[in-house]
Amino acid sequence: MRSTLNKVRNVLDTRAGFFALVFLIFWIKTYVVYVTKFSLGITGPIQKFLLIVNPLPFGLLLFGIALYFKGKKSYWIMMIVDLIESLWLFSNVLYYREFSDFLSMGIIKSSGSVSNNLTLSIGEILHASDLLIFADVIVLALLLATKVIKVDSRTMKMRYPIAITIISALLFVGNLGLADKDRPQLLTRTFDNNYIVKYLGMNFYAGYNAYQTHKESATRASASSSDMDGVLKFLKNNRSVANPEYFGKAAGKNVFIFHLESFQQFLINYKVNGKEVTPNINKFYADQNTLSFDNFYNQVGQGKTSDAETMLENSLFGLPSGSVMTSYGTSNTFQAMPAILDQRGYSTAAFHGDVGSFWNRDNTYKSWGYNYFFSEDYYKNKTNYSVGYGLKDKIFLKQSIKYIEKLPQPFYAKVITVTNHYPYELDKQNQHIEKTKTGDNTVDGYVQTAKYLDESFGQFVDYLKKSGLYDNSMIVVYGDHYGISNNHKKAISQLLNLDTVTSYDLAQFQKVPFMIHLNGLKGGINHTYGGEIDVMPTLLDLLGIENKDTIQLGNDLLSSPNRNQTVAFRNGDFVSPGFSKIGSKVYNNKGEDVTEDLTQTQKEEVKKQTERTDEVLSLSDKIVTGDLLRFYTPENFKKVNRADFSYKYRDGMKLLNDSQSKKTSVLQKHGGKSTQSMFVTDAPELK
Repeated sequence: MRSTLNKVRNVLDTRAGFFALVFLIFWIKTYVVYVTKFSLGITGPIQKFLLIVNPLPFGLLLFGIALYFKGKKSYWIMMIVDLIESLWLFSNVLYYREFSDFLSMGIIKSSGSVSNNLTLSIGEILHASDLLIFADVIVLALLLATKVIKVDSRTMKMRYPIAITIISALLFVGNLGLADKDRPQLLTRTFDNNYIVKYLGMNFYAGYNAYQTHKESATRASASSSDMDGVLKFLKNNRSVANPEYFGKAAGKNVFIFHLESFQQFLINYKVNGKEVTPNINKFYADQNTLSFDNFYNQVGQGKTSDAETMLENSLFGLPSGSVMTSYGTSNTFQAMPAILDQRGYSTAAFHGDVGSFWNRDNTYKSWGYNYFFSEDYYKNKTNYSVGYGLKDKIFLKQSIKYIEKLPQPFYAKVITVTNHYPYELDKQNQHIEKTKTGDNTVDGYVQTAKYLDESFGQFVDYLKKSGLYDNSMIVVYGDHYGISNNHKKAISQLLNLDTVTSYDLAQFQKVPFMIHLNGLKGGINHTYGGEIDVMPTLLDLLGIENKDTIQLGNDLLSSPNRNQTVAFRNGDFVSPGFSKIGSKVYNNKGEDVTEDLTQTQKEEVKKQTERTDEVLSLSDKIVTGDLLRFYTPENFKKVNRADFSYKYRDGMKLLNDSQSKKTSVLQKHGGKSTQSMFVTDAPELK
């Protein structure tokens, strides 16, 4: 036994032996993380094999760098590489657990714009076992520091590190070849980072994503007006025709966009122990003057809420990685809904009870043409007023009335709530429903914050009715993205009362509410398939604003029955009334896997839907990354000058107070008497 230990120790005291140990642990650790921390959807022997071997090529390359050096420097480099690799794995484990995606350069670059109070989320996401990712780094460092493992100062013949480099390159070529065989055009057609990681590994994904980010930056520099030709051709062939029954129905009305944070469609009429979670939203959803869409999907990517806002007000998709608002919101040219309405006599305002820099809103909103942005600086805050991502909704809405009542009418106002934001924690005095009992701590508090949001919404609607705004406004209510990610399959199956959930079920779980209320509007449940990309053209048609030459990739949800109902997801999947493509599988509208049972005609149909999905996503990316809208201005639209807007409290209040001379605000319509007392809330913090 002792002789065996001595032999092992003698091997570890060589640089090659230590290299083998460090790399072997890294390889095993990476594979264990793959299978225990991520949900990569591994099927078939090739995918299982590639998951085992894909850490090898770039792992050997990176760790092998140390072998080109001698003495302590070589050991330091191995340990630094191991630490960096461990940090990369650890960071992605935390990010993936909540967002079902991997960190990108875009998200890392924009982290400063979304970082406030993130420690609250990390505390909820972190599992004790995650820290084991660093165990080998700590142990090996101690073994070296205590000289249990001695540093080998001998010079290694150069052919050995060169051989390691060559082997890593050959392994990568083989890895890529097998991956392409199992998933053709992996790097040219896929929009899903899960595929890249499961086929080619975390290290390749990091390098590929960095390359894509650089490529996006270079795209703007090389873009020209001719790049718009493909966009215009697509729009000519795919733009829907407005429905005359609805066109102009809301002309001249105020527009409220009420943003339901992380609110999913399944919450509509959902009960916990016989008690409705969202009675106020349920009532609004079923109102005879509310058009409610029950096949409406969130289409966000990594940008989450910022992607939803980008689609809602620009009819452009978010990016495959990162966020349009943080990466391009300051510099790009946009033709957004606030600017279009501003140039037609509307006041435009956004309300958000958090810092203005979150998602780079304070810059992006200028590019989108918002006259006003009422952010944290406009609100009174106390310790118990906040919920981590801004003011609690009831307090936020109560304080927003003093600004809403001064907006010159007609106005366009977007109200962004935050209480129903992950990690779904709420102080006991505001909990008015029991938690669900799935056993998943992330999921079970979701109904409590959703209940609070519903109560806030009900109080806001009551105010609108008392102030007269309810009958003079088009009220649009939507959920921005999922609240419960696909990583919580067991809990989701319990919430939906299913034995298990399939990929199709999870795609359907991406439905979010979309409602349009207008006095005199013929309401009801509309079953057309659509998503957030379709909101802008729908609202503009309702407002009677011609948009035949605007650049909008969505289609009016109320247009002719033959409108294309393929709903593209950011990862390249799609759903539709006929077939849905999720990953490599095709499902019918009963949720049955029919991948191997399609007729030739059906295969052609799915192929066309796939090609359309790829095309619309690619065109959107080209528009954003190339800043193509700088080359094209529609009729009756003036390019936005960001310098025209200031969101500083002093400037915003001066503009708002000066606007009272128009005599069109709610305040002026009430003879200068404030309507703030009309907003009645049971917020215990205000008592």
